[in-house]
Amino acid sequence: MNNQVAILLLSCPDRIGLVSRISHFVFERGGNILDLDEHVDTSEKYFFVRIAWDMKNFSISESEMMEAFTPLAKEFKAKWRINFSGKNLRAAVFVSKFDHCLQEILWRQRLGEFNIEIPLIISNHNDLKPLAEHYGIPYYFYPVTPENKTEQEKKELALLKENQIDVIVLARYMQILSGQFVDEYPNGIINIHHSFLPAFSGNDPYRQAYDRGVKIIGATSHYVTKELDDGPIIEQDIIRITHKDTVNDLIRKGRDLERLILARALYYHSQHRVLIHGRKTIIFD
Repeated sequence: MNNQVAILLLSCPDRIGLVSRISHFVFERGGNILDLDEHVDTSEKYFFVRIAWDMKNFSISESEMMEAFTPLAKEFKAKWRINFSGKNLRAAVFVSKFDHCLQEILWRQRLGEFNIEIPLIISNHNDLKPLAEHYGIPYYFYPVTPENKTEQEKKELALLKENQIDVIVLARYMQILSGQFVDEYPNGIINIHHSFLPAFSGNDPYRQAYDRGVKIIGATSHYVTKELDDGPIIEQDIIRITHKDTVNDLIRKGRDLERLILARALYYHSQHRVLIHGRKTIIFD
C-alpha cells in the first residue's frame, strides 16, 4: 500500500474509552497513527475525532476497511467515514464573471495545495473561458434564464455524473441552485459570499456599507443547502475598515477575503478535516 494514509472522521455520543478503542483498532492491525485530533462537546455530550494512520503495514486492505470497522461504529452509534490519501477528489468549479476566486483555486491547485483534480469548469457566462484554457481545463457554457433553468441544471448534473464529480465549488457563481440540484450533492457544494447579508442586500452592498461607515467586512464559506446561505459554515474571516478606505478599497479587501476564505474551505474539505454536526461544523485544522 506504499505510503497511503487512511483518514477516519467519526462522531458519536460521548463515552469513556472511545479514543482508546479506536486507537486499538488501528494498532492491532499494524497501523501507525500519524495524526489524532479529538473534541468533546460537553453541552451535547458528543464526541468528534479525526485519525490518520499509515497503511504501509496495515493488515487489511482499503476494500476491507468498511466491513472491518462497521461493528465498532455500530457499537458507538457513530456517524463515520474513511477516506484514503491516494484518492484526489474530483472538483467542478462553477463561475460567472468574477475571476478572483477561480484564479486562487487554479493557482493553489497547480501548486499541489489541494488533494483535488479539476476536470471541468461550468459557467453561465463565457467571460472566464480564456482563463480555463490557459490552465488546460475544459470550460462548459450553460446560459441560464428563468425559462431554461431546470433544463440547464439537468444538463449540468449529467455532465457532473459523467465526470464522477465529488465536490462542487461555487467560485462566485451568481445563480441560485435549485433544491433538486442541491439534493444531488448533500454536503458536497461549497459556496463563498461576503458578510453584508442581510443588512446590505442588493446589487451594490459595498457602496451601502461605505455609506453606513462599517468598521469591519468579512467573508463566509459554507456548504450549500436548500435554505439560501444557511448551510454549515466551514470558514470565515474579517478585515478592518477605516474612514480612509474608499468604496474601491472595500471592494478590493472584500475580494481578497473571498478568495482566501474559499481556498481555505476547499483545503479543509479536500483534506477530510470537516465533520458536519447538525447546522455547524467541526474543523480539525
